[in-house]
Formats: sequence, structure tokens, C-alpha cells
Amino acid sequence: MVRANGAVSLRELARVVQTSEVTVRRDVRALEAEGLLDRRHGGAVLPGGFTRESGFPQKSHLATAEKTAIADLAASFVEEGEAVVVGAGTTTQELARRLARVPGLTVVTNSLLVAQALAHANRVEVVMTGGTLRGSNYALVGSGAEQSLHGLRVTRAFLSGSGLTAERGLSTSNMLSASVDRALVQAAAEVVVLADHTKLGTDTMFQTVPTDVITRLVTDEPPAHDDRAATELQALADQGVHISVAGPGAGSGSAPTGVAGGGEVGPPARRRDVPPLPGQRRTHPLGGQPPGPGQGGPTGPQLRSAVSLGDQSTARVADLAPRRR
Repeated sequence: MVRANGAVSLRELARVVQTSEVTVRRDVRALEAEGLLDRRHGGAVLPGGFTRESGFPQKSHLATAEKTAIADLAASFVEEGEAVVVGAGTTTQELARRLARVPGLTVVTNSLLVAQALAHANRVEVVMTGGTLRGSNYALVGSGAEQSLHGLRVTRAFLSGSGLTAERGLSTSNMLSASVDRALVQAAAEVVVLADHTKLGTDTMFQTVPTDVITRLVTDEPPAHDDRAATELQALADQGVHISVAGPGAGSGSAPTGVAGGGEVGPPARRRDVPPLPGQRRTHPLGGQPPGPGQGGPTGPQLRSAVSLGDQSTARVADLAPRRR
């Protein structure tokens, strides 16, 4: 299946072989040890090290529930009348579908899929970069895309990628995509990374956003057995990244901020925030500051105070309060 499709999800493998995802995960781990495939993004891909990248059709079927929950929560940070940039990716495409309901919004993007998701939004203005079309992810790349972003200034950049580590930040497998993402970052006062737990601890070839430039990470709840993701979340929090954890079906039922009409978009999202170290100041190269109260989530000296607002039964990751003071 991996050879035929380039990538498969654990969920699909479990369905085909009629067994549990736990069993599939164990078998995939054994196949990876033999060098027959690589585990990536909630599934498996052909082995190829840092340089290999799955195409859009494969990525779109991986970690779909997690991407939906992340997009729901990320949309709640966008307010009416803002100007934002949205990069290419399957998770940012999900975000764009929700941004279509935010009135007065201006979205700058190099992604054809993001633009398509917003094409029929009456109250959203879409500005596309120039550039050369990269067919594997339907994104505009190259010098034309980068030059069109010069002189641009927006509130936030929403970006995804192939991997995220506390050591290197966000990374991707393609040099041209990385270069455009860096240009998108330079146009924004704040940088919000959208990455499901399967990308945490994964490092790929080209760095796009260093950790000290990331304002906020929106991710999902790692499984109890995923120590690597939990450790990476703690390391990111210790470096001052605001972490918002989303999950489907555990919200209070309130509508996300900035959604027109007061209705919900998709399943309600639960939200917990991991603040940076007390007294630690994070500054964007262009002078942007991390969000404070009223600007995308609670902040405070300890994680536990934010956790008390959410589901106490899922506070395992949330208990990762910064170790250093």
C-alpha cells in the first residue's frame, strides 16, 4: 500500500487489515526498523530521510480529525477586520474554510487551495502572491512569490510544515516552499504554527521558522503513549512558545471568537494554553509581541491556572509547566 500510494494512514491500515491501530502501529515500527518504510504524520511513507515529501493527496488523508480540531481553535484567534497571511498545507486549508465566516478579513496566501476555500466568502478579501506553481501541494513558490510579499505587513501568519522541534523550529522537505514560508513570516507581527502531534519531534531538511520566532503553536492532544510529542511540547513551552491544545468534541459549546453569526464551525474545540516562562520576553524580528489577554488566549505564570478552565481529565500534557524559573 505504501509503495502504491506513497503514504498511508494508520487508521486506513487498521481498516484494511481489520485490526486495531495499536497493532498496526507496532507492525509499522517493526517495518521501519527494517528500513522498509518511515513513520510520518500519523501513518507511514516510503523511506527517504529528510528530503522526501508526501504529495497533497496522501497528506489530505492523514490525521484528519486532528487537523479539523486544530483549524477550529486557530480560527478563534482571528478577529473581524484583520489582515493575515496563510501558508500552504492541508491544515491551513482547513483553517481557510473556517476563516470564510470572519467578516472584513483580508487573507494573503500563496496556496491555491486556501484561495479556493475562500473564493465564495462574500466578506473576505483574498490576495494571492505571484510565483511558479508547485503542483505537489498547489502552492506558488519562487522569486515571484517572495518579491510580492516585500513591504507587506499583517497581524499574523498561519503556517504549517513537515516537522516541528524545539531545537530547530518548523521545517519542511522542500527548499522552495521553505523560502516562501520565510517570506510570509517576515510580513507578520506574530507567527502561529499549526501542527498535529505527529509532527512534533520530526525534523526535516529545510528550516522555515526558528523556535524563537514562533509566537504560538496550535496542536492536538498527543496520545498517552507518545512520550516524544509530550517531551517536545514541554521543550517548546520552556523556550517561550504559547501552546494551545485542541481536541474534537470536548468544548464548552461556545462559538469561536471571530466567527460570523455566532455559530460553531465544526465540532467544538477544547482549549488549553501553555504560557512561556514567567518574565521571559519573546520578540519577533519585526517587533511583534506574543498575544496577551484578549488577544488569543489566557496567559499567566503557570500552566495549571489555564488548565483549570478546561477538561481536568485530559490534563496530562497541560501539567507540563515550565521547569525553569
